[in-house]
Amino acid sequence: MSSQVNSRAEDAVGVRLRTVPVRVGVAGLWTCGVLVLAASVAVAVTIGPSDLTASDVGAVLWSKLTGADSGLTRIQDGIVWNLRMPRTLLAALCGAGLAVCGVILQSLLRNPLADPFVLGISSGASTGAVSIVVLGVGAGSIGLATGAFIGALCAFALVLVLAFAAGGTTDRVLLAGVAATQLFAALTSFIVYMAADAEQTRGVLFWLLGSLASASWTDVMVCALLVLVGLGVCLANASTLDAFTFGQDAAASLGVNVARARIVLLVVTALITAIIVSTSGAIGFVGLVLPHAARALVGVKHRLLLPTAALAGAIFLVWVDTAARTVLDPQELPVGVATAIIGVPAFIAILLRRERRA
Repeated sequence: MSSQVNSRAEDAVGVRLRTVPVRVGVAGLWTCGVLVLAASVAVAVTIGPSDLTASDVGAVLWSKLTGADSGLTRIQDGIVWNLRMPRTLLAALCGAGLAVCGVILQSLLRNPLADPFVLGISSGASTGAVSIVVLGVGAGSIGLATGAFIGALCAFALVLVLAFAAGGTTDRVLLAGVAATQLFAALTSFIVYMAADAEQTRGVLFWLLGSLASASWTDVMVCALLVLVGLGVCLANASTLDAFTFGQDAAASLGVNVARARIVLLVVTALITAIIVSTSGAIGFVGLVLPHAARALVGVKHRLLLPTAALAGAIFLVWVDTAARTVLDPQELPVGVATAIIGVPAFIAILLRRERRA
């Protein structure tokens, strides 16, 4: 069935897809991207107040793999392995996941301004986290990340119920997401205003602005599992996403089960976004800007676009987080603020470029 849809999609929409110049040597581009990402992680781990080098990072990794002595002090070893490495890897995973989710939502909703938080997931996660920290709901049995994850899934469930009750079209999903965003944002503000003290309010607000400071290896493993599985599911549906380029009616005429495809891809997007928000807070503009940058490199075919966006998002967030934790040292800038500072001018440039081409 998948091959038939792919073939019919190529026949029906291939003219437009091929008019977008796909650069020669995509495999080379991906290879360079992987190498740049690996180098970025290695260098980012060395940046900070401690005197570390890339060879020190390699020595720590080798010691963890083989049990050999790294030659570093216990403090240096702990800085690399327990603090900076999980944080940097989590930044890469969050950037990749947000960029992939942005590609999916912009395709499904046919809206170039759609990003992973359009479904109200970020607001729901915020409410769940605030309920744990401020109200103590489930305290002792679940943590902040788990509460945020539950809140994100509740928000997404509400969006699905509202959207399909209103007809289930893509514009209804978008409107339901806007409604859920406002509802959960209001609930979060109400809880903080009524029950939080000054210290709790400051901690919650810092987390809501996006922070990778509490990254752990558990966060890295869970996030890696969901992001990689989600990317695999999306790649398996690449031809379906190509068919959605011209709307759900065109996709249905090509034999795509529109309702099933939309539910599967939206659920995958919600799960990836929920785990990212639960571990890092709300990080905006990655899922909005990076898909456009990836399209400029490889075109609009999703089997090329998805891996490219993932690599671009990973590299981008590694360096943004590195800047966020060092530029105001000893203070730390919330990474969500840093992505907004960088993302807004980048998005304006993309809009102006698209306008000139039109």
